[in-house]
Amino acid sequence: MNTKQKAMRTGMVFIALLIIGGLVLMYKGNDALVLATEKKEGILTAEQVKMSFDSVSGRLIKEAVKEGDFVKKGDVIMELDSTDTDLSIAKLKTQIAQMEAQIASTSGTQGINFMKADTDESQSYRGIDQQQAALQSASVTLKNAQIDYNRKASLVEAGAIAQSQLDDAEMTLNVARANVEQQKQLLSKLTAATNGSGTDTIAQERQAAANMANDVEALRQQKAALEVQLKELEVAKERLTLRAPEDGKILKVLAKEGEMISPSTPVVLLESNRSYYDIYVSEKQAAGLSEGMEITGTTVAGEKQVTGTVRLLTQAPGFADLKQSREKGQSDLSAFQVRIYIDKQDGILPGMTIGVKDSEFTKR
Repeated sequence: MNTKQKAMRTGMVFIALLIIGGLVLMYKGNDALVLATEKKEGILTAEQVKMSFDSVSGRLIKEAVKEGDFVKKGDVIMELDSTDTDLSIAKLKTQIAQMEAQIASTSGTQGINFMKADTDESQSYRGIDQQQAALQSASVTLKNAQIDYNRKASLVEAGAIAQSQLDDAEMTLNVARANVEQQKQLLSKLTAATNGSGTDTIAQERQAAANMANDVEALRQQKAALEVQLKELEVAKERLTLRAPEDGKILKVLAKEGEMISPSTPVVLLESNRSYYDIYVSEKQAAGLSEGMEITGTTVAGEKQVTGTVRLLTQAPGFADLKQSREKGQSDLSAFQVRIYIDKQDGILPGMTIGVKDSEFTKR
């Protein structure tokens, strides 16, 4: 057999092996997903948080962390300049103080007006009482003057007294009558004032005082609106300080002091303490799993047991679906993705490979 024939035979054998191998792979469906289903291993991945300032912007004046730092929840990460916000807060506080003074002043004036109306009414009734007493006194004086005049008239007829004394008594009687008429007129005026325009005036005074309650309420509503604005500014000021949302490690600082920061722009990348790994299981194994179930994995390096909780159980896309094609006349839809979040454990670091043994599924 010459060299050419040997080469042709070797080539044919190689081609035959390739064809047979391809047919075997097609029959078994050994794509990446199937292999992952068989091995059930995943790389431990730490969740990352892109931190940004919420709805506020400004110049970065403080960078409190550097890459590699470990932080606790609530630790200060960065601060923006709060000068403008501080001035706005001070201005609003001054306006609120002025509004409180106006409310106090208007309320005080309202109280004084009510007191004035009460005083005017009281004085009106007191004046009537006094005038009635004056009329009664004048009536008594008139009665006495009439008695004195009658007595002296009798004495003049008897010649006991002079005519001049009777004239004096008559004058006194006339003065007493005039005084009674005058007191009656004064009482009539006071009574008319109390029952007429005077009463209307007092009622108007009370109504004006009552209407001031509307002014007070309007001022209070304005104050409430200012207080809402103040709270909004205080919230905005609080947002100028970026704090760690959870414990973790600073992976990357994306902004430097002096830079202008826009709202919702990531400035820090935080690696959280929440870690997970993904494995792929068959349809039969997935039937025994549920979200919230505990499952134990083993690290490839060191074979440490790692307890975790299933947080996600969903159908995994098959290799044929990813290629937008079909193999063996059907799509590979028999695999399920399982995401397992682990409990924090010393010596278990992101990047490690964790596998789950088949016994974890058979014991359920």
